[in-house]
Amino acid sequence: MSVRGRILDGVVVSDHMRGTIVVRRDYHHYVPKYERYERRHRRIMAHNPPCIEAQVNDTVRIMECRPLSKSVAFVVIEKAEET
Repeated sequence: MSVRGRILDGVVVSDHMRGTIVVRRDYHHYVPKYERYERRHRRIMAHNPPCIEAQVNDTVRIMECRPLSKSVAFVVIEKAEET
């Protein structure tokens, strides 16, 4: 599958769908009024190819691709190495 655009890292939180996983990305957002950071997250749907088969709690790297469905526009390109 051809990929382009953004490369993101995240943790798999759901693998119940056939061929699709949900990846959670945590990040910090600065709030100028309080001069502090707050924690936020996004849940991104990604295609899970049969050659990778990522499961819950795996750290994965996903990359943008063409829209595969209404909500899926990313594909898993690799699982992070276990140390």
